[in-house]
Amino acid sequence: MSGMAIASGLIEQEARALLTRLARVRPFALHETMVPAAALAPAAQVRIERFLIDGRADLGCQVVNFLRWMRGPGRQAPVPEKQRRLTLIRLRFNDVLSQFDLFTEVITQRSEHETGVWLSGLDVLARDALGLPGDYFEPPPVICYLARGPGAAIRRARTRLPGGDENPVAIIRVPRERMVGHGIGASLVHEVGHQGAALLDLVTSLRPALASARDTGRGPHRAAWPWFERWISEVVADLWAVSQLGIGAPLGLIGVVSLPRWFVFRFGGEDPHPVPWIRVLLSCALGDALYPDPQWRALAEGWRAMYPIDGVEAGQRTTLDQLTAALPAFADVLLGHRPAALHGARLGDVLRRPDRGAGALLHTFDTWRADPGLLYTTAPSITFAVLGQARAAGRLTPERESRMVGELLTQWALRSTLDTSAICADRNLTPALPARVPLSIT
Repeated sequence: MSGMAIASGLIEQEARALLTRLARVRPFALHETMVPAAALAPAAQVRIERFLIDGRADLGCQVVNFLRWMRGPGRQAPVPEKQRRLTLIRLRFNDVLSQFDLFTEVITQRSEHETGVWLSGLDVLARDALGLPGDYFEPPPVICYLARGPGAAIRRARTRLPGGDENPVAIIRVPRERMVGHGIGASLVHEVGHQGAALLDLVTSLRPALASARDTGRGPHRAAWPWFERWISEVVADLWAVSQLGIGAPLGLIGVVSLPRWFVFRFGGEDPHPVPWIRVLLSCALGDALYPDPQWRALAEGWRAMYPIDGVEAGQRTTLDQLTAALPAFADVLLGHRPAALHGARLGDVLRRPDRGAGALLHTFDTWRADPGLLYTTAPSITFAVLGQARAAGRLTPERESRMVGELLTQWALRSTLDTSAICADRNLTPALPARVPLSIT
């Protein structure tokens, strides 16, 4: 047998082998085990499975068409051309496997005892935090998973996956070490803010507004605006978290960036994250602009006491002073922005929630103390805002907060599962949660 014939045979065998390996990539519904309360929301499950099935089907057609070409018009084609075509198909095959592995990492954790149910509860929190009154966009499904390391991250819906395909859902990575305490809400809602900002195209629309403020600025404030432009994507996500969680957002942020001094005062070059020292002060400034209260200035002063600026190198000190002085003006530009997606409304007006001010949140906490059953009827994002406010006011210990968060995540996951089951059963009813002893919040 000639070398050409051997090469053609090897190429065809490899193409057929691809089909056998592709057939082993089975739907998650057939090989993932988890309790019902830990399962993905149906909308997310359907989108993921449909996305992967379509990818497998498309790739299978490419392989079959290649084999037909090999046995027909391509029989006499040069071997390098046959190999070139097969190589392109194999690259696509690797992309499909990468996409499958990405969702496998997310879904497999749903089988972990307790953790899987908590993740389902975090999905519920994320969906609630992404919603805005006014129906300015249709939110995509959001799913969460845990990973090692200090930082949370999001792979937004409609961004590109390996191979160029569009991601069908938003995937949020949450640090495992933050389960389950007050910091989990701040980290999660910050990442939700990235998705919300993308749906409203906020970063793109804000850049001209910031450039205009920079060009018309006077005095020391002028030097601060290029930094704000560089950090705007992360700042908008922090704003979203503050609007949803109130003072719980900067409290969670402080838990993340409380690191050695060299890091807290470090300017990260092209890093889109603000200098941590400024970032906390900015979060407090945004909170004070949205929900005015002396607590924001008190928290900012507490942060300054933890990391006094004395001793910072002179050049850095000057820049930090300029940034600090410009924070109120920057907050005004940010909250006064009118992006096209909001149809003329101011960003601050849309994000501001009447029930997230300090007084309203503490009032809600007091109603829980009088009637603990109300705790389970409160929306998840408000619940986390109330817990953060109660902790800031010294009414809730970290130990009790952690127990409550774990319990609440479980209850949200269970309620979501029962609601879905009722809908699937086509019954016009609201399922009641099983009888249980209410949490004590004292």
